[in-house]
Amino acid sequence: MTDRTAQISRKHGRSAPTLAQLRAFVAVCEMRHFGRAAERLGIGQSTLSQAVAALEANAGAQLVERSTRHVVVTAVGRRLLAHARAAVAAADAFAEEAAGAGGLLSGPLRLGLIPTVAPYLLPALLSCAAREAPELELAVHEEQTEPLVAALRAGEVDAAVLALPLEESDLRELPLYDEELVVLVPSGHAWAGQTGLAPEAVGEAGLLLLEPGHCLRDQTLALCGEQAAARGAGAAANAISLPTIVQLVAGGLGVTVVPATALRVEARRARVATARLAGDPPPRRRVGLAWRASSAREEQYAELAALLRRGVRSARLPVRAAR
Repeated sequence: MTDRTAQISRKHGRSAPTLAQLRAFVAVCEMRHFGRAAERLGIGQSTLSQAVAALEANAGAQLVERSTRHVVVTAVGRRLLAHARAAVAAADAFAEEAAGAGGLLSGPLRLGLIPTVAPYLLPALLSCAAREAPELELAVHEEQTEPLVAALRAGEVDAAVLALPLEESDLRELPLYDEELVVLVPSGHAWAGQTGLAPEAVGEAGLLLLEPGHCLRDQTLALCGEQAAARGAGAAANAISLPTIVQLVAGGLGVTVVPATALRVEARRARVATARLAGDPPPRRRVGLAWRASSAREEQYAELAALLRRGVRSARLPVRAAR
């Protein structure tokens, strides 16, 4: 009951109409017969009559005229019928939407992704979702890690794909995959095709970085050393996006570190080559799915994570299953 409904009810000493009463009134008006209206609703005729009578008592007016042959809707009944229909339709829509929301992979879902994941994972996700979850209404939001986590906490997105671990007590996370971090160099560079490259050497070789706020920047600096930021190639040391950095590398302005999933898209667009970093296994980052711990949709997010993993396998992205 809304505040206004409660105020009106108190003022006139009447109770608010129930959904059952409104549904009975609408059925009687549309069928113009109590017996057929009761049959349509699947209730007894006496129950239907009592519901309409109670609604009339609450309204303080006769809504229908009864006879043995037919029903006539009164002038007051005709005025109130539109409101009754709207209330019944709204209740039905609510029930239908709630039923859809209960499905594991159906209905609206707002998914956030960080920029160094979105362009490379989305094609796999969208293709897999079209096949396996056609009723999923996906809305995509791309943002850097910090504002994306803020949007997740504020309820502006339902779940987010980003680099793990977050280690936030109010968020839950599931790993999706691990991907290698590789060095991108200009075509013909001395490092092209090399393996076992020391991360410290990369940090001293004109390292190009994403602008502050990107988690890949932080991961690269942690890998290559903080001093790498001071050795960047002047104004070209920072860029907004991976495609921009790749073009800077192709132009000979430096080298950079990229996730392996980006290579299929970015490396084919420019004259660049790759080198692998030292390590057994080589340096990797973990990508996972996060959501609010307070959400009751944990089962849905677990199924979404499984869908993402299947999409990754189907697209044959160069990743390893997270363990």
